[in-house]
This record gives sequence, C-alpha cells and structure tokens, in this order.
Amino acid sequence: MTRPPPASDVPNPLLAEWTGFFELPPFSALRPEHFRPAFDRALVEHRAEIDSIAANPAGPSFDNTIAALEDSGRELERVANVFFVLAGADTSDEIEAIERDVSPLLARHNNALYLNPALYSRIVDLYRRRHAIGLDSEQARVLERYHTRFVRAGAALKKPAQDRLAAINERLASLGTQFGQNVLADEKSFVMMLEEGDLAGLPDFARVAARAAAEERGHQGKYAVTLARSSVETFLQFSSRRDLRERAFHAWIKRGENGGATDNRALIAEMVALRGERANLLGFETFSDYRLDDQMAKTPAAARGLLDEVWGRARAKAAGEREALQALIAQEGGNFALTPHDWRYYAEKLRKAKFDLDEAEIKPYFQLEKMIEAAFETAHRLFGLSFKPVAVPLYHPDARAWEVKDPQGRHVALFIGDYFARSSKHSGAWMTSLRDQQKLSGDIRPIVLNVCNFSKPSAGEPALLSFDDARTLFHEFGHALHGMLSNVTYPLLAGTAVPSDFVELPSQLYEHWLEVPAILQQYARHCRTGEPMPKALLDRLLATRTFNQGFATVEYTACAVVDLDLHSLPDPAGLDVSDFERKDLDRIAMPAEIVMRHRLPHFQHLFSGGGYAAGYYSYMWSEVLDADAFAAFEETGNVFDPATAKRLRDYVYGAGNLRDPAEAYKSFRGRLPTVDALLKKRGLADVASA
Repeated sequence: MTRPPPASDVPNPLLAEWTGFFELPPFSALRPEHFRPAFDRALVEHRAEIDSIAANPAGPSFDNTIAALEDSGRELERVANVFFVLAGADTSDEIEAIERDVSPLLARHNNALYLNPALYSRIVDLYRRRHAIGLDSEQARVLERYHTRFVRAGAALKKPAQDRLAAINERLASLGTQFGQNVLADEKSFVMMLEEGDLAGLPDFARVAARAAAEERGHQGKYAVTLARSSVETFLQFSSRRDLRERAFHAWIKRGENGGATDNRALIAEMVALRGERANLLGFETFSDYRLDDQMAKTPAAARGLLDEVWGRARAKAAGEREALQALIAQEGGNFALTPHDWRYYAEKLRKAKFDLDEAEIKPYFQLEKMIEAAFETAHRLFGLSFKPVAVPLYHPDARAWEVKDPQGRHVALFIGDYFARSSKHSGAWMTSLRDQQKLSGDIRPIVLNVCNFSKPSAGEPALLSFDDARTLFHEFGHALHGMLSNVTYPLLAGTAVPSDFVELPSQLYEHWLEVPAILQQYARHCRTGEPMPKALLDRLLATRTFNQGFATVEYTACAVVDLDLHSLPDPAGLDVSDFERKDLDRIAMPAEIVMRHRLPHFQHLFSGGGYAAGYYSYMWSEVLDADAFAAFEETGNVFDPATAKRLRDYVYGAGNLRDPAEAYKSFRGRLPTVDALLKKRGLADVASA
C-alpha cells in the first residue's frame, strides 16, 4: 500500500463516507495509525446495536431480531474487510502489530455477541415458533443458521463454561495471528542468491523470474530463489544442481520449524489442546467431531471413508511412479536413491521423455494476461458476464480491477486481481472481498479479490505461468465467481458462506474449463509470436492429465489424513508436533520420497485462523462433487451447455447458503455424486489399493 506521510490533522478516512468509484476504500489516504481508532469506534457502535436488539421490549420477531442482526455491524465489517485485505496482501511491521492487537479484540467481540443470553433467548423463541410465523424459505434458512451458530458458539451452556469458551476463543485468535506471521517471517528470511554458474538446467523463463526476484531485492546481475511456491517449485523442477535443490527444498519444508521466535510447534500444540477443550465443553468427544457436525460430511468417519478409498490407490500409483524415476536415475548413471528434493526434477525429465513435452516448451503459451482473459471468456460463455478494465485507486500498483456486467449491461461486481508475489504478501492464493452481496439494505453488489503469488517478470518481459499456475488462477476465479454471482437477500447466506467441504466445488469445478480445447486454442498463445499452441502440442499436454497423479494425490491426501488424526486426538495435552506428524505418516506408510504438501509447522489452512482445521479433507470431498458436476456438462455434448449452466448458477454459484449443500447439489444434478468420477479424473480408477 502506498502510504502518505503522517499528518495528525487529517481526518480518519476509514470513518468517513466513501464516495469514490464503486465506493472503494480511499486506499491512497490510509495509514496504519487509522485502523485502531476505526476498529475501536466500530466495535463500540456494533456493541450498542447488539445491546439494543437484545433489550428490545417488543416480543421477538424475525424483523426486530434476525433482520436487525443482519443489518448491524456494517461499520465494523467495512473496517475489518479493508484491514485484513492489507494484512494478507500488503502487510508491514505496523500492520502486523495492529493485527496482533485486534485479533483477540475481535474474538472478544464475537464472544459478547454469541454468548449474549438475552439475544439467544430471542433467537430460541423464534426458532421454536419457526413453522408458525410465516417465514419464507430464505428467512427460515437464516433463522436456522443463526440458531446453529449460537448453539455451536456455546450460547446454551452455563456461565462458567461460557467464560472458559470466551477465553479459549481469544487465545486461539492471538495464536492464529502469530502462526501466520511466523510463516511469513520465515519465508521472507530465506533468499538463495545464485550466480550465472548456478543456473544449470534452468530454462529461460525460470532465469528471467530468478533475475527479477534478485533485482527486486537490490541484487543487480544476480539471481534469486525464494520460498514463494512458484519460485521454489520451478527451481526444484528444473535445476540440475542437486545440492542447491536440497538446500531450497529443506528451507521450504522447514518453515515454522527452525527454532527461535518463529517456530510454530508450541503454538500448534496449544491450539490443538484448546480446540479439543472447546469441543469437549460443547459436548463433542473431539474437535473433529465438533467441526464436521456442521459440514456436508457430518462425521469424521464419512471423511475418513473417502480418504481411505483414495489413499491406497494413490500409494500404489506413486510406487509405480517412484520406480520409473529411480530407473531414470540409474539410466543416467546416478548411484543414489530418489529423495523428495529429486522427485520434481526427475518427474519433469520423465514427462519430457514419455510425452515429448517439457515445461519450457509449454510455459511460453501460458501468459498471465491471456489466462485472465481465458477465465473471463469462460465466465462469459457460461453465465453471459463481461469484464471491462477500470482505472481505480487500489492498495498496491500490482493490483488491478475490472467491472463485471451481466448480459443486459447491469453492474454485477467489481473484481480485483493481485497476481504477483512480493515480500509484503502472505504465501498461497486466495479469494477475499471488500464487500459482499446482499439485498437487505438495497441492491448491494460485491467487491471481490483474487490474490496470488506468481513470479513477477523483469520490466518488459511477459508474465508466464506454469500449467499448474494457470489452474490456480482458474481455481481462485471460481471462488471469485461464487462471490460475484451471489443472489441472496441476507448477508449471512451470501456467496462463499457455505460449509468448507462444499465451498471448493465452485472453484475446483471451474478448473475443468482450463483444459477445454476451445479455451486453450483461443488463449494459449506464444508470448513472442502470438501463434496458438499447435494442436500436436496441445494434445500432448492434455495427454499428461494423469501423469504424476500418484505423487500429487499422496502429498495432498497425507495432509488431510494427518489433519483429521491430529484433531481427533481424545487427549491432545503434551503434544509433540514433529513426533506426531512423523508417527502418523509412518502409520499410513507415507512414501519416503514424498513430503506432505503442507507440513504442520507451516500449515496455514489449519492454524492461521483455522478455517480448514479438521477440514482439509474438504478439497477431496468437493472434488468428488466437481468431477461429477463437470460430467453433467460433458453428458450434454457441450461443456458450455446453457441449460446446465443455468442450473449451476441458480443452485451453486448464485445460491450462497440458501439451502443444505446436499440439497443444492441434487437440485443441480438430480442426484448425489459417487467417487467414480474423481477416481477416473486422477487416473486411479483401475489402480488396485496398496
């Protein structure tokens, strides 16, 4: 964020009306010192609103209780949305300090809301009378979700248990913030500087990206590998310097586990214990039982059933892949055993030999700009949307915006894309929002962001993506569409506010359209010549769909299993995180040559806020849905079939949390899915379990 110099007499822009384009925050006027006063005022205002609703002398009605709750806290939501966009995408020491302060404050505020006895009493009264008070289906869903939220937050417990829950929630908020900041600190602290002679095996696009990374850090004429996934994975894939691959890989997998102030293991142990205690207070045996009770899977046993179905097949497929890579090492005269820092390098060599295909040949056809256009074109063909670039003030020069309109030319949303890695940005890729859709107080249209960490090119060079990067772009844009196409009245139900094992359906489903030949033929164009990807090359690329899928499935599924096992511990006291991870991987016979995609000490899905704690299985649960959902299009003979796309928009992308996820899926597809389409997609259908 570009910040002006301090000026004590300048009014706080967070507390003023935002009258600029699309009512965007006045980013150019914001300074870190504006946030704490804005949070303080917004918290006071929301507390007053809550107290007024709870103390209303009139008997509880949907309007004076549920609708009033939905209409409250607007100022707080506005300030928090801006702050957490910056905390994730363009942070600083000042922002991180504020984040450490406000995270427990916000947890305390939520405790005051959900543990308010008078407010809960009104909700219980309405819930008991819900069939007799003339609610429409959306109002009934909002009331049900509020009742569930309050009960799961502890509103029905006695005061001593509520007090303990409140303390746990505050402590977890602080620990989650510290966890994420520790990972970012470890990522920022590692840069592997390289000379020209260290670049053996790296193709031109990788050298360009490494040179840009070094220049960004003030090292002209040198090259750098960072712990951004797009940087380190590219290096591991191509560098023929085995010693340097080992050094980079070790730094990558040791994030959060290096001892000292940024070591996350003690934080994890405390978080797991606190989560277990919270679950016990709420009447659940373990945290995983508590978490999945309100998800599509419903029980840990259901999630385990899916993971077990896949794990044995994935291990068997990975074993075959390992043997092929070991044979390649021997063929080249190597006398060493395959290790985790070798896998990507030799897999790329094998792919080239087997399919006459390598990343250096593919990558010039995957320009960032063209892939953005491809994602937009897919949305146009499916939903009739159009995207027009707009020049609006944003928080960083790399971020840019598009106005989204429907076929009638009506405004749908503002979409912001922030695609390049930088030291002020947390790693990974995500969708978030500055404003969510709702109709309770007018036709409020959303402002949605995609934040990614692709390698930024040197000046004048095109930004090139790997095929996996392009898939990430489509994945996050699927989330963005889920937010932008939302068509509900009540904010609680808007957009991506669905169970985590359903929320990945729109994103993972959208990835399928990246591989549609019509899209690739139009947008996979060479960065120098502008020529489309030759059909023979396209055919070879698509033929690699299931190549190395044993590895990919093992590194993901191991994470999901360890997550579920960790949060199923009946007594997590005294947890040794590294020892638990090692023993659990031994229990499931994790191949020694593959490492978890996210090891526990840097597993931000689980511990930076905990949105996926005991829920990382959700990606595979949703993949069962997305594989089956895309088959619905394929069965029509047209992957852009208008009738199927309309059902998809009505019951998935536009429906938010209007109905139970299983009912939403059946409304779209006519039935629930089976695991068959997923196994076929990953090339595991004919693999016997190991």
